[in-house]
Amino acid sequence: MVTSILWAMLAFQIKHFICDFVLQTQSQIRNKGTYGHLAGFAHAGTHAVGSLPALLILGARPGTIAILLFAEFVIHYHVDWYKARIDRGRAEQDTLYWIVFGIDQLIHQLTYIGMIYFVVRGF
Repeated sequence: MVTSILWAMLAFQIKHFICDFVLQTQSQIRNKGTYGHLAGFAHAGTHAVGSLPALLILGARPGTIAILLFAEFVIHYHVDWYKARIDRGRAEQDTLYWIVFGIDQLIHQLTYIGMIYFVVRGF
């Protein structure tokens, strides 16, 4: 089981890099702070779909997968929306910008740990 958890965490890390730093469009970056904007939904949806391989590595059941992908979508969307609202008008030289960026990334990583926990515990 430990090996599966490590492979799943690796899959989550690769997915996160690809979805946040390779596939994210300028429209998504600009519009994540507008609640209900399709660009924010698209970005969060990309993350949710991208988590499927990690959940399959863990042997998650279909119902559990559906619940966790929906939960990740909701969490990711709202974390990014809130971060974008705080970041408005802040420059990258601003200390608060980097603190908020770090909190955003931490919450996403904790989401992955939570997803692994729910699969391993058999939910």
